[in-house]
Amino acid sequence: MADLSAHHVGITVSDLEETLAFYRDVLGLPVADRFGVGGEAFSDAVGVEGASADFAHLEADGTRIELVEYEPEARGSPAAGLNQPGATHVGLSVDDLEAFADALPADVPTISGPRTTESGTTIMFLRDPEGNLIEVLEPSQ
Repeated sequence: MADLSAHHVGITVSDLEETLAFYRDVLGLPVADRFGVGGEAFSDAVGVEGASADFAHLEADGTRIELVEYEPEARGSPAAGLNQPGATHVGLSVDDLEAFADALPADVPTISGPRTTESGTTIMFLRDPEGNLIEVLEPSQ
């Protein structure tokens, strides 16, 4: 079997421009690439008849985050809580979580402020404009 390596973490969104602005402007992640994909090969590969998509790739210290807006868009999937099987989140680290939390705009929904866990790592969870979970952590020393 071939050796695998991580390439990206993908998040499907309904409004690419709004969500991209959040990751770029609020979280400070640089945009690495933007592109669109369509056609029969893409539609077959994703298993959605007539699919096309617009993509934005952001860089997070060696991890690429891919935001993708599909056409046609499926509706009706509820946002999963962290304890539900299949739930996903993006994890980002910072040197000073308290300072990061203090600098967040007041309208960014958070689950809680920074909390230090039994492991010594300080964590907090917030949501992007589409409700996707983001964990921001300050690793223990």
